[in-house]
Amino acid sequence: MSKTYNIVTFGCQMNEHDSENIAGMLENMGYIKNEERNSADVAIINTCSIRENADKRFFGTLGQLKKVKENNPQFVVAVCGCMMQQQHIVDKIKKTYPWVDLVFGTHNIHEFPKLLDNVVNEHKKIIDVWDTAGDIIEGLPIKRVYNFKSYVNITYGCNNFCTYCIVPYTRGRERSRKPADIIGEIKKLVKSGVKEVTLLGQNVNSYGKNSDFRELFSDNVDFADLIMEIDRSTGIKRLKFMTSHPKDLSDKLIATYGMANSLCNSIHLPVQSGSSEVLKRMNRRYSREDYMTLIKKLRKVSPNIAITTDIIVGFPGESEENFMETMDLVEKVRFDSAFTFLYSIRKGTPAAEYENQIPEKIKHERFNMLVERMNQITMEINRTYVGKEELVLVEGESKRNSMFQTGRTGSGKIVNFRAGRDLKGEIVAVKIVESNTFSLIGELL
Repeated sequence: MSKTYNIVTFGCQMNEHDSENIAGMLENMGYIKNEERNSADVAIINTCSIRENADKRFFGTLGQLKKVKENNPQFVVAVCGCMMQQQHIVDKIKKTYPWVDLVFGTHNIHEFPKLLDNVVNEHKKIIDVWDTAGDIIEGLPIKRVYNFKSYVNITYGCNNFCTYCIVPYTRGRERSRKPADIIGEIKKLVKSGVKEVTLLGQNVNSYGKNSDFRELFSDNVDFADLIMEIDRSTGIKRLKFMTSHPKDLSDKLIATYGMANSLCNSIHLPVQSGSSEVLKRMNRRYSREDYMTLIKKLRKVSPNIAITTDIIVGFPGESEENFMETMDLVEKVRFDSAFTFLYSIRKGTPAAEYENQIPEKIKHERFNMLVERMNQITMEINRTYVGKEELVLVEGESKRNSMFQTGRTGSGKIVNFRAGRDLKGEIVAVKIVESNTFSLIGELL
């Protein structure tokens, strides 16, 4: 009988895409996916170091596997991802979770089949975490979650060193893939039936700016050029990207919203704070005024563009006045939605050593105020969709009501509608008849 695997993924789209590659490698080795982790032969936990909640969930999940390992010594436990790039985490696993068989990092995912073979065949416990990234490895096998939409990495790593963020230390310095490799991958995806591609990178806007890339391409290919080439040559129906850093959002890139037919009318543009003072301490390298100027430029090119963002509440030293500046920016921009986070200390980052850490009680009070207002704005924006016709990429049956299909508009809005048949993977026209805070209800046209 074939052996089975189970993967648990914490964190961002980059981690989700890494897990798709790990699944592809496992299936190439003859493993079959098992939805029940405790009965699988191999359990992999792909970790996130950005969010404190992901840390807690990881260690909680890892603790649950102790009894499984005791009852089945052949059960293989592997952990990987961003957290493994931090030595104190690896030390904690060695000391407190000795039943873990394999630890590897973000830089050597391509080595996973060899590492797993050594664990299984030689009954070794292996820790293999590379301090630095090597060359970008192309052509890794992949087992995609969806057959109609896909992630495509265009950059790896980050050079920004925001003072709250551990990513540059866990993902390494910025590297860009060759345009031909990206275009080739998307063409293959389109040929296989993929209708929507999301370009991924810690900062997609800085694509092509790393020095080794510029040495290869003297014509200075940038992110705007890449988008236009994808639009011209691949046949993709929908193109999205994330994450976009405001400091590198050029006028040339903004102009693509009026030129690239496949580019969805939405952008995720993390602001993090509405206070220039806080942004400076975060090392974001733009001011409140800079950000507002970008919003005006985007809406001039595309008046109805859906803008989403990330906001951190309670960054060290954030005064009440600073927080109210964030609330004011939210009122002025009117984001379609926002991922809101309570600041949490990440060991190894400059902000972890900052004085004036904000008390948890104050952070939660501010967080609740922000979320309440953001939900109101999201609901108000969603009401404006009622009566409109939207093209929806159907993702399948609604989890809450099997009578409904669910999907997303090009602007990222969730739409539920009755269909009477399975339309998964199709782009269909839907008239919006009702709105809720986080979703829309439509009628199939």
